[in-house]
Amino acid sequence: MPAHFLATLPNFMAYLSAAIVLLVVFVAIYLYVTPYDEIALIRSNNTAAAISLSGAVLGFAMPIANVIAHSDTLLDLAVWGVIAGIVQLLAWGVARVALPTLKEDIAAGRAAPATFVATLSITVGLLNAACLGY
Repeated sequence: MPAHFLATLPNFMAYLSAAIVLLVVFVAIYLYVTPYDEIALIRSNNTAAAISLSGAVLGFAMPIANVIAHSDTLLDLAVWGVIAGIVQLLAWGVARVALPTLKEDIAAGRAAPATFVATLSITVGLLNAACLGY
């Protein structure tokens, strides 16, 4: 294994670990603020819950990936990760206002509202990621 790979392995592990921690924290907060239990719904084969949660995770992961590619420090990653999480939660809030019956729709397994939430999350995540390309 070339020395370069061994020399950069600690940075790789640090950034990967930080990204995973940010992702786990974001998902935990997202699961807490949504008015339905996505994990239980997904375990019961509710496609709408899976679509909605998947969009939120992807929407959060895109800015995190971009920050990793462009940041100089783990502090940059942490700060922008928190901001990306807040932006994703705000996107969910917009979806909740736009679709007042979202709680019932997701619980009932309705794919159309879930697809809208997922698309909104991914779109906001993509725009957020582009804005973080400093």
